[in-house]
Amino acid sequence: MANIKSAKKRARQSEKARIHNMGLRSKLRTSIKKVRSAIESGDLENAKTSYKAAVPVIDGMVNKRIIAKNTAARYKSRLNARIKKLALG
Repeated sequence: MANIKSAKKRARQSEKARIHNMGLRSKLRTSIKKVRSAIESGDLENAKTSYKAAVPVIDGMVNKRIIAKNTAARYKSRLNARIKKLALG
């Protein structure tokens, strides 16, 4: 445990940020899971609407530095590819 006053404050701030980021990360994972479950159930329309709802959430996590820009691009690309595959047959 920290002994210096500023280090104690920094530890409190870090813990608060960690808890906040956990909630944001959970929101991100939930939005991605909704798209994946719609794809796996074979519901194309639901998959498309879930994807459109998930894209702003994914981009927002990049702006809040929860995930990296390339990670977000990879998530979006893979989800979109699976939706296109579902649409083809």
